[in-house]
Amino acid sequence: MDLKNLLFDIEDGVATVTFNRPKALNALNTETFHELGQAIDHIKENDEINAVLLTGAGDKAFVAGADLAEINKKDSISDVMTFIELGHDTFRAMELMRKPFVAAVNGLALGGGIEIAVSCDIRFASETAMFGTPEINLGLIPGWGGTQRVARLVGIGLAKEIVMSGEPISAKRAYEIGLVNRVLPPDELLHKAKEFARKLGGKPGFAMKMAKYAINFGYDLPLDNAISLEIQCACQCFNTEDMKEGV
Repeated sequence: MDLKNLLFDIEDGVATVTFNRPKALNALNTETFHELGQAIDHIKENDEINAVLLTGAGDKAFVAGADLAEINKKDSISDVMTFIELGHDTFRAMELMRKPFVAAVNGLALGGGIEIAVSCDIRFASETAMFGTPEINLGLIPGWGGTQRVARLVGIGLAKEIVMSGEPISAKRAYEIGLVNRVLPPDELLHKAKEFARKLGGKPGFAMKMAKYAINFGYDLPLDNAISLEIQCACQCFNTEDMKEGV
């Protein structure tokens, strides 16, 4: 992989992907999305990788949103749509992959940053992290799933408060409303997040795939349909080598 805006490392079955544009607060541009897509494809095909950790370079930002310098150069709705769809396709690929994604949010997670974080399966945050969707202040709204995934995590009322006010919230508040799973001191964040990713990666792979699939796709179904989906996923785990070893 030819990566300029990302750092990529594999250790103990965990792929660590670091957004590496600290001078731009790790803002997302087209090149970064293409590189992230390459990394996701590599992760999907590499059997040595069992879990993924996403974080940001520097101590100021996880990802501070879209690269406004690039957006301001787009001359048509078609150009904007292409950029938005690129982000959607990338985040959706993370959700659909059987391998778990853990976000280690080390600073600002604004706009596209919060949208990446909520596309991950698990979110750990530094005590200094801030989350928000400031797009409304620019005459915009979130375009990479912020109005949808945030609502599914924290409920429609709190999602409206976050999106419609444009005001950031602290890591402590994010934990209180269920937006993040854990809040940690800055010097412990990466170690603890990697440790947890390693733990997830050590679980039986097919069962992990089925668990992620059942939760993601069952959540919006009527309960009876969701239970049927769970039964199908649970039954597929029987007679696998992992199940035979585990039982």
